[in-house]
Amino acid sequence: MRIRRLRDISTDAAALEAAEVLRAGGIVLFPTDTLYGLAVDALNEEALARLKVLKGREKKKPVSVIVPSLADMEEHVLLPPEARRIAEAHLPGALTLVLPARAHVPESVTLNGALGVRIPDDPFALALARAFAGPFTATSANKAGHVTPISAMDVITHFGPDAIGIDLIIDDGERAGGNPSTVVTFVDGVPYIIREGVLSRETLGF
Repeated sequence: MRIRRLRDISTDAAALEAAEVLRAGGIVLFPTDTLYGLAVDALNEEALARLKVLKGREKKKPVSVIVPSLADMEEHVLLPPEARRIAEAHLPGALTLVLPARAHVPESVTLNGALGVRIPDDPFALALARAFAGPFTATSANKAGHVTPISAMDVITHFGPDAIGIDLIIDDGERAGGNPSTVVTFVDGVPYIIREGVLSRETLGF
């Protein structure tokens, strides 16, 4: 386990190091615009299996991913016009869109053929997305069923001995905590809010 504090290292340097860990199949704890997340290469089945063991998560439960842009998003999901409109209005931001996954996306990160994808409004998360140049997971940094800690050090305490499974920790102090991203599905052609988080129904225009 390595720890990099963003007060001591540039965002770009930390992102390049984290991207190398992801390419090697490792797990990275990183800050987002809402809470801390756990990242692995979303197209690496072995890394995904490690992540689910760490979280104690059901194998069939989907995992959302991060990409750097709408163009990158379209490489992995189908983006209907209404989803594009909402994405252009609210991304980067605290919004996860659940969209039909393309054929190359592993079933272990999807549910019924759909993938949750977002572009966070956070300097490090976006820098990592650009450095890695592929989708990586954005699952909350907690054991399944537990509240997500708001600081990197609290995440280590939360996982206890299992924290050794995290290869790199990017520490950017406390996150605001509170609400996670809002999750909207378009799989059936009509937008539907699965989870109302930071972005309200009214903000989204529903």
